[in-house]
Amino acid sequence: MTAVPPTSITPKPFLKWAGGKTQLLSQIAPHFPAAFNRYSEPFTGSAAVYWHLYSLREQDRAQFTSVRLADSNAELVNCYQVVRDDVATLIKKLTKHRQQHQKDYYYHIRAQQVADLSPVDRAARFIYLNKTCYNGLYRVNRAGQFNVPMGRYQNPAIFDTTALHSASRTLQGVEIVQADFRELLDWAQCGDFIYFDPPYAPLSPTASFTSYTPHPFGQREQQELADIYRELNRRGCLLMLSNSWTPTILDLYSDFHCLELKASRAINSKADNRGRVSEVLVMNYQSLCS
Repeated sequence: MTAVPPTSITPKPFLKWAGGKTQLLSQIAPHFPAAFNRYSEPFTGSAAVYWHLYSLREQDRAQFTSVRLADSNAELVNCYQVVRDDVATLIKKLTKHRQQHQKDYYYHIRAQQVADLSPVDRAARFIYLNKTCYNGLYRVNRAGQFNVPMGRYQNPAIFDTTALHSASRTLQGVEIVQADFRELLDWAQCGDFIYFDPPYAPLSPTASFTSYTPHPFGQREQQELADIYRELNRRGCLLMLSNSWTPTILDLYSDFHCLELKASRAINSKADNRGRVSEVLVMNYQSLCS
């Protein structure tokens, strides 16, 4: 494991991520429970909520004992594991990517088979593509191959050394696993705080985006997630979930406390469809600000 230099910088997401919660933290954070035993995110994504909770704990404004970050995206999970365990080598690999970045190089790296790469090379590839692809999208085809075209950036900021060292320090001692959200039932127990940020239900029949992994996340998966939410509620877990403000989602969680939040829609092919949209924040407890 690589030693991580001490740093006082506040940890923050180092990846671009559609649906990342950085912009909504000011609306979400006031509703975090005051104290809990363990913390988990079964849909980790950019991990914005964990970075924030870590900062609160550093300021003695939150108390929890351990953390489990999980996601079904194998490349994302590997990336976080490498940032935690070997950030110095990762930075060397990213420096090479930054030096060689141009169109042909991008498509050469995109075409690589991840099975042929070491974990640190996979992580460097993942971050490089994330910071240079179109809009920071993560999309794969049915074969699981990343297929987003290169973005139009003059000088893409592929990585920030200080931010990666900060992230590595923040991830020390954190359990990071590739896992389906259903596997949470094998881990969760009374007193845990679990934040769910699943692929959102589409706002319209043509708005669905489920290519985060080769396996879609559709209405059946939304129903299964709601069933798991109810089971974890029965166990005595503290639960928070984000999703689209749609009749279907509101019906699935009608037994719980639902708040309407306003978010900026950043990714849309049509500029006039970008703007403020409603999201729902579902809790099974009464927050201090409710």
